[in-house]
Amino acid sequence: GTIKLSQPKLIEQILQDLRLTDHKVQPKPTPAASSKLVSRHSDSRPFDNSFNYRSIIGKLHYLVAGSRSECAYAVHQCARFSHDPKMEHGHAVRWIGRYLKGTKNEGTILKPDKSKSLEVFVDADFAGNWDKSLAGLDRSTARSRHGFYICYGGIPIAWKSSLQQEIALSSTESEITGMPYALREAIPVMNLLQEMQDKGYPIGSSKAQVHCKVFEDNSGAIEIAKTAKFRPRTKHLNNRLFHFRTYVDRELISIHPIKSRDQPADILTKPLNEEDFKRHRKIINGW
Repeated sequence: GTIKLSQPKLIEQILQDLRLTDHKVQPKPTPAASSKLVSRHSDSRPFDNSFNYRSIIGKLHYLVAGSRSECAYAVHQCARFSHDPKMEHGHAVRWIGRYLKGTKNEGTILKPDKSKSLEVFVDADFAGNWDKSLAGLDRSTARSRHGFYICYGGIPIAWKSSLQQEIALSSTESEITGMPYALREAIPVMNLLQEMQDKGYPIGSSKAQVHCKVFEDNSGAIEIAKTAKFRPRTKHLNNRLFHFRTYVDRELISIHPIKSRDQPADILTKPLNEEDFKRHRKIINGW
């Protein structure tokens, strides 16, 4: 009743391209350093082309899409600078490689839980790329990042880590912005499950539960998503929420708070310390 998805051959190719196959190379416990963010590093030296940066990023994207969702944040951060990588970006890619070196045979363990139906875990990091040295020069430092997992029967079937196109003005707004992005992917899955039920396929309920991480000031995000309470300061959020409001009103989608330590989507929004990273990886990847 358990399936394990892994891509050790692809990881071995990545390690060879990065020249990290030597047994003396020490693995890393996480795919990104939690102490320092990867930014533009405009004043740094250009990347020395010791490996094909874009080729490695392409292979890492394929790996993330196939079996290693826990690396999505680190890979996307490095991919943002593929057009003009600096030495720091090369170091960050090698850091990912050293993490993969220690987990080459791991992947995603699929163990269905019949008690669970369609669940969506959404999280956002408000202006997480803010950099004092670049503030005012680089608009990307003002953009928030959101991430989401769509799971069915306790198994992840889709995930994404992405910078938001809109500039959120608060943590509540960044959370509100993340929900529609996730539900644009989840609602078609709900409709597919409903059609399968109508055709007589023996599947579970198609009712989705959207779990949104609640910060101290993010109870407002959940309240706005659950009830149509718009004020002059929040009416600009109407368009963002309108496309899934009817599903909430019809009770096809329900919004629930979730504790920070139980929110697996946190792994898609920021670099975490080893303890938090491994806890969320266990929830999603099963190891």
